[in-house]
Amino acid sequence: MLKGKLKGLGVALGLSLTLIAAGCGSDDKDTSNGESSDNGEVNYSEELNYTITGIEAGAGVFQASERAVEEYGLDGWEVAASSSGAMATALGEAIENEEPIVVTGWSPHWKFAKYDLKYLEDPKGTFGDAEIIGTMVRQGLEEDMPNAYTVLDQFFWTEDDMNTVMLEIANGGEPAEVAAAWVEDNAEKVAEWTEGAEEVDGKEIELVYVEWDTEVASTNVVAKVLEDLGFNVTVTPLDNGVMWQAIASGEADGMVAAWLPGTHGDLYEEYKDQLVDLGANLEGAKIGLVVPAYMEIDSIEDLEAK
Repeated sequence: MLKGKLKGLGVALGLSLTLIAAGCGSDDKDTSNGESSDNGEVNYSEELNYTITGIEAGAGVFQASERAVEEYGLDGWEVAASSSGAMATALGEAIENEEPIVVTGWSPHWKFAKYDLKYLEDPKGTFGDAEIIGTMVRQGLEEDMPNAYTVLDQFFWTEDDMNTVMLEIANGGEPAEVAAAWVEDNAEKVAEWTEGAEEVDGKEIELVYVEWDTEVASTNVVAKVLEDLGFNVTVTPLDNGVMWQAIASGEADGMVAAWLPGTHGDLYEEYKDQLVDLGANLEGAKIGLVVPAYMEIDSIEDLEAK
């Protein structure tokens, strides 16, 4: 199985860089929402040490954030690489202390259900328009596993669906158990995905995903649906590039984790002729720079160069 071949590579590519702490005011200044300049305006850029809290360096939203720094002339700014989990932790800690923070953000994501957040406006369009999350499978899957192909082709849910699963997992739920409960509670919707698919007897299938909250949720839900049809499902977390390569090479069977056209656009262009695109499984996704609602800025243009 691919899990045995690539597990080490996928895990090794996870980043664990230390985040740069936001908030650096002195004791005689109120820094809860940014340091005030002489004219009374808040200078968030200084308070943030000219740092955007990012996720994995290979992610499309990270790369788009680096382009935004260039496009908006934010000289001296850095997009600090970490992981999606570390970014969410830093965001939560900043909000708890009412400190300023700018993170690489995307939705759906449970953080929008838990916190009062907003995207910074992007008048230059650096982050592109709304995205979809798509389903990709290896060539030959339809012939080899027509019932799995049918489910993967018909899988489609909403941002509210995904947020429900993500928030339960973020609150400490075990992903497979949360997914199983959601599948049981949403039998009517699941029936639409499985229409025309017959049960099998232990057929092995492998799904790969990038270890983002969105993809943890969707992959576990689809895995549960396939398991209920009798499939023996393996789910394997991998780095973005390895995930796409695994489907294109046929070493894995499918994934429901393709953010397009922006986030995974380069990888899609590289591998699109070597895999089968089954289209969107969720519409209206978005990426950009995200801040707590209490920060008195609304646009990337409100940030200042060093």
